[in-house]
Amino acid sequence: MTAIKHALQRDIFTPNDERLLSIVNVCKAGKKKKNCFLCATVTTERPVQVRVVKVKKSDKGDFYKRQMAWELRDLAEVDAKDASKENPEFDLHFEKVYRWVASSTAEKNSFISCIWKLNQRYLRKKVEFVNVSSQLLEELPKAEESVPSGESQSVAGGDEDALDDYQELNAREEQDIEGMMEVCEYAISNAEAFAEKLSRELQVLDGANIQSIMASEKQVNILMQLLDEALSEVDTIEGKLSSYEEMLQSVKEQMDQISQSNRLIQISNTNNGKLLDEIQFLVNYMDLSKGHIRALQDGDLSSPKGIEACINASEALLQCMNVALRPGHEKLMAVKQQQHLFTELRDTFARRLTNHLNNVFVHQFNHFSHFKMTIPQFYRSSCMSLPGHDQSSTLSQHTAELTLPKHSPLHRDLLRYAKLMEWLKNTQREKYDGLSRTYVDYMTRLYEREIKDFFEVAKIKMAGTTKEGKGNKFATLPRKESALKQETESLHGSSGKLTGSTSSLNKLAVQGSSSRRSQSSSLLDMGNMSASDLDVADRTKFDKIFEQVLSELEPLCLAEQDFISKFFKLQQHPTLAQGEVESDGGVPSRQPPQGEHRHSMSLTEKDMVRLMMNKIFQSIETELNSLIALGDKIDSFHSLYMLVKMSHHVWTAQNVDPTSYLSTTLGNVLVTVKRNFDKCISGQIRQMEEVKISKKSKVGILPFVTGFEEFAELAETIFRNAERRGDLDKAYVKLIRAVFMNVEKVANESQKTPRDVVMMENFHHIFSTQSRLKISCLETERREAKHKYTDHLQSYVINSLGQPLEKLNHFFEGVEARVAQGVREEEVSYQLAFNKQELRKVIKEYPGKEVKKGLDNLYKKVDKHLCEEESLLQVVWHSMQDEFIRQYKHFEGLIGRCYPGSGITMEFTIGDMLEYFSSIAQSH
Repeated sequence: MTAIKHALQRDIFTPNDERLLSIVNVCKAGKKKKNCFLCATVTTERPVQVRVVKVKKSDKGDFYKRQMAWELRDLAEVDAKDASKENPEFDLHFEKVYRWVASSTAEKNSFISCIWKLNQRYLRKKVEFVNVSSQLLEELPKAEESVPSGESQSVAGGDEDALDDYQELNAREEQDIEGMMEVCEYAISNAEAFAEKLSRELQVLDGANIQSIMASEKQVNILMQLLDEALSEVDTIEGKLSSYEEMLQSVKEQMDQISQSNRLIQISNTNNGKLLDEIQFLVNYMDLSKGHIRALQDGDLSSPKGIEACINASEALLQCMNVALRPGHEKLMAVKQQQHLFTELRDTFARRLTNHLNNVFVHQFNHFSHFKMTIPQFYRSSCMSLPGHDQSSTLSQHTAELTLPKHSPLHRDLLRYAKLMEWLKNTQREKYDGLSRTYVDYMTRLYEREIKDFFEVAKIKMAGTTKEGKGNKFATLPRKESALKQETESLHGSSGKLTGSTSSLNKLAVQGSSSRRSQSSSLLDMGNMSASDLDVADRTKFDKIFEQVLSELEPLCLAEQDFISKFFKLQQHPTLAQGEVESDGGVPSRQPPQGEHRHSMSLTEKDMVRLMMNKIFQSIETELNSLIALGDKIDSFHSLYMLVKMSHHVWTAQNVDPTSYLSTTLGNVLVTVKRNFDKCISGQIRQMEEVKISKKSKVGILPFVTGFEEFAELAETIFRNAERRGDLDKAYVKLIRAVFMNVEKVANESQKTPRDVVMMENFHHIFSTQSRLKISCLETERREAKHKYTDHLQSYVINSLGQPLEKLNHFFEGVEARVAQGVREEEVSYQLAFNKQELRKVIKEYPGKEVKKGLDNLYKKVDKHLCEEESLLQVVWHSMQDEFIRQYKHFEGLIGRCYPGSGITMEFTIGDMLEYFSSIAQSH
């Protein structure tokens, strides 16, 4: 085994800078015995790496090769199988368990002990040893200690200790040894003699050293004397240093006393400065001037100067009350007294302000209500003026001109108190809410009367417009005058006999934006309508009235909402800071943390504005719906005007503020208008379905086809550049589909006029209308109408042409039937019913004179079928000419193929036919 160990060290481990410490001959357990060696090695370079290497003898020669290696730190467990009995088996647990059988138990124990020592030295007992005798692990280190250092190589692991104690010779030591060996001839041959010689020389040198030491005794005595003198001097210096130290200690104690006194003085000064700062803070921020106190207690809330003084005093009071007191301030008696004073001043001023604003609300309400007049007085020739007030026109005068009174003077007077309302909101929320309710109650009653009067005048003007233009309606929308009269009288009572002035309507000044003005002007351009001029004028006047109503309501609502937001300080942006913030004057104040609830507060204030507006203008939506119902009752086509106008105003309001009261209310009313528009479309479709045609006269262009044309012309004019174009496109599709369906229905029911004529004329009219108006959403229906017109024109022509040459048609139909049955074309002439004699007989029945006579009768019949308003007679006659020529050529071709060489021809030529058609058309 020793020889194998040296061979492995030389051939495998020395080239890799490794030393072999232990070896064991093993084979795998449970398999065919293939011996190999497990080696425990360490590297010669630091840091030392410990490995377990598997070495196997080569099959082809007498040399060894390295097969596998594991790091010792990867070894988790060593299992010796049995600690009490000799057993050569053992397991090594690396990434998996390796089971081995050693050649002898001694080799196994030696290898395990080596692994144990390497674990103790390098891995700090990381590896776990199982079923290993504890006596073996304890005795092995002791046995190793008893082995001489020169023989430690025989114990596994001894080489490692020897490696640590061994020191190589340096170059100089090697040279000295070589020189000594060269001087002595027998240094190599007789090592003992060489060692004796070296020992003798060493003794001589030791003796020389001792004599040299003894010779230097005198110098040593002198040195000792000098040392004694130095020690005495050191004692003297130490005495002086001790006296100096005592003096310094006294000075130190005196300086400590002075430092303590200075520190106490500094603390006293600091405390006095802080006390002064606290007093200045309380004096500066919790002291209210006498002028402010007088303003809060007795200030004039009517004059501008008095209001400004009260505003300044209230802001100063709010700052004083919101001062962020430092810890302990609230316990001071002076602070408690000031806070009590501030609370009394706040409550006193809040009561004064609330009472004054209540009086202002009552005064303004009574002032506006004083000029309330009744409906019959609206049309008096002169109206009384209002002396002593900025508003020079009366409510009746406004309403007679279809305008609403402006409340800007009221708003201007009240906005002077906006900052005081903000102060009241921050200090006395209950009184603020009470004032809000009071204002809403008064303004609700005021606006309700004004808006009611305003809408009554609008309804009267609409009714007057209708009376001027009664009797001129669309053919598709017959009017019931009794129903209209009953509606007007129910709305206006005795005022139903009044008529509006056309000249005054034409002079109305629409107060709106330039976009609405241009929109209105485009809607009033009705020159291309096919209805009567009076109908156009009536609808134009209605459009003006409705636009005027919306234009008056819009600024009124916006102005009131803007006033509410400014006066009651709603929808204001909350402060960005949280907790303690500093105002413009540098005063620290207490404010609730608003950053967390900024969004919810903003929503709450918007909700308050909306609720106030809903209460103040609660009658607007009802009155608008009533006005819309009246307009729709007068003429269902008014829903087109109202849809465009209302959509435009909703779009404008949403661009300004999507959440405003005006936007919400107009949006709700727009739903009603859209519903009326849908009812108008459904009504027209229902009228189409209820159309009855006369059985004694020709049909011609159906009424609902003409009605669709008029509706489309009117709608295209009204909806030009409108926002709700999509609604019209959907209505177009519904209407045109109903028109198509009912045209076919009428054509199928027609007895006097052929079905093809009804379809051809009406679809030609529909196609012409759509081509002229260029309605993009009906492009598919336009192509369908053209297709239907063309198909029925061709069908009518083919069916009509079969009558003038009836026998000839039947003869050639029989010829084509024989050919279709398989008879060759050349053999048709041999058929008894279709021989040459029969063909000549049929042809002789239709000489040119008879053909012209038949065509003349056909022209008269077509003329009776077609209506004059569509002017399709020449188109149909030209199509018949083309179809007749096509049939003629077809007959000639059949004669040439089926009767070759017979010389049989028709009694007339194509030139004769063209002359017949031309002369017949000119003669009529």
